[in-house]
Amino acid sequence: MTKSQNQMWGGRFAAGPDAIMEAINASIGFDQRMAAQDIQGSRAHAAMLGAAGIISNSDSEAIREGLHTVLSEIKSGNFPFRVDLEDIHMNVEQRLKEVIGAPAGRLHTGRSRNDQVATDFRLWVRDQTDAAIEGIEALMKAFLQQAKAGADWVMPGFTHLQTAQPVTWGHHMMAYVEMLARDKSRFEDARRRMNESPLGAAALAGTSFPIDRDMTAAALGFDRPAANSLDAVSDRDFALEYLSCASICAMHLSRFAEELVIWSSAQFRFVTLSDRFSTGSSIMPQKKNPDAAELIRAKIGRIFGANVALMMVMKGLPLTYSKDMQEDKEQVFDAADNLMLALAAMSGMVGDMTANQESLKTAAASGFSTATDLADWLVRALGMPFRDAHHVTGSLVAMAEEQGCDLPDLTLAQMQSVHPQITSNVFEVLGVENSVASRLSYGGTAPAQVRSQIARWEAILS
Repeated sequence: MTKSQNQMWGGRFAAGPDAIMEAINASIGFDQRMAAQDIQGSRAHAAMLGAAGIISNSDSEAIREGLHTVLSEIKSGNFPFRVDLEDIHMNVEQRLKEVIGAPAGRLHTGRSRNDQVATDFRLWVRDQTDAAIEGIEALMKAFLQQAKAGADWVMPGFTHLQTAQPVTWGHHMMAYVEMLARDKSRFEDARRRMNESPLGAAALAGTSFPIDRDMTAAALGFDRPAANSLDAVSDRDFALEYLSCASICAMHLSRFAEELVIWSSAQFRFVTLSDRFSTGSSIMPQKKNPDAAELIRAKIGRIFGANVALMMVMKGLPLTYSKDMQEDKEQVFDAADNLMLALAAMSGMVGDMTANQESLKTAAASGFSTATDLADWLVRALGMPFRDAHHVTGSLVAMAEEQGCDLPDLTLAQMQSVHPQITSNVFEVLGVENSVASRLSYGGTAPAQVRSQIARWEAILS
């Protein structure tokens, strides 16, 4: 095919179908990120081959030492990655042959690229799972420090983004500790499920060589070998589960990012973000933009998208391996990068942000936030059915709204005009501090409950 005949493919593929096939088939541009895991798996495989007497001990040792040299070259940035060798596996094996000669040809005994890539990818995702757990713990600790500082600071609690009831700053911070703890446990559960070794499943049916799969599984930190060779080479559940865990965690990050955007606005002034995580405007000198929070909120879409993309790759594949599965990595790599970046940025923002206690308190007292406390008092003090108490409280809110004041500003006479049995004791429950202090039920917003939860989580995380 001439260049003129190939214009439909664009100038990049002027060389014709061979160049197109090489471009679509090669994965070295992205799977080189698994170089350390590839060499880790190959060293374990070579050690097992030697121990099992499948290859000589001298060849096994030469292979392992040569792989160490290759890894050093990759880490130093001096490794000559070649597109014509397609992937990280063939690039490493070819370089190993150049380093140690003939013994390199024995490395692939008893395995296939199918179980090799499944092992590499599983090791890589397991490493990223560990990193995510560590990042989540760091963010939990940042929220804990904020909660300790403001365990008794009152702020508005919202439903529908409307003032609902007073809560404490510490209670709000601890809500995210609970969310993140579930995220952490999801990653930990996923790690347990993914910790099976595909190595030794070979192409799809196992191998006739007397390999020791328990030995390689243990060497690579797996709990056990995968029990079915067909499943072992074609399973990508571990990556899907990682993405699922990442998506839920990312959703939690995005929710708090949204709150930071709102809270840091001039209309709320609940928090001040540090200069480290804010930017200015090119034209408006007064602006301090919460760009880090906004970018976290946006990057979450990439993680969600990766989850859907890999589901779509896998949904129609018969057993076992199909080349479609080469498309399993890029979106996972991107999602992992963005999750770790979001966790790090959020940890920095939470650690650096300053809560405006006075703004929080002023907002907590607005919007008739103690109306529920009034209704509860009518039930407790006057024995009124709650639905009747709800109606009386609604009438008092309407009166306060008409008077242009809040509930604590109504006089006793005004309240008694709605219900004559109301006494002056009602004012004891209408202050926001009294309101939060009264919420002593387990998991409630009372400062005593908040401090109890802080102590519990500090003990867990220590």
